[in-house]
Amino acid sequence: MTELICITCPKGCYLKVDEQNGYRVTGNGCERGAEYGMRELINPRRVITSSVKISGGIYPTCSVKTDAPIPKSIIFDAMALLKGVTLKSPVHTGDVVIRDILGTGVNFVVTRDM
Repeated sequence: MTELICITCPKGCYLKVDEQNGYRVTGNGCERGAEYGMRELINPRRVITSSVKISGGIYPTCSVKTDAPIPKSIIFDAMALLKGVTLKSPVHTGDVVIRDILGTGVNFVVTRDM
């Protein structure tokens, strides 16, 4: 039995996930919590936020994020892809910085106009 705190909404339900019984989730206040508890043990995913260099902008860096969650197991490899990236101003919210991160279908996108 694994205990988790659900992060899908501000309630923060205390979940118990029973791996021995088909990842049965208890303690959830909604169906999203049940989905989260099961997914967190089977294939945990996270949205990644970071920054990259930008030339010609008002600041030296520009914030980026993944446009969907990626598997936790590849977070460090995904971050390494950003290491040599330098954008050229202007950029706009939603512009794709890196497409299809490590074959996931998820992109790094700009999060602010600059």
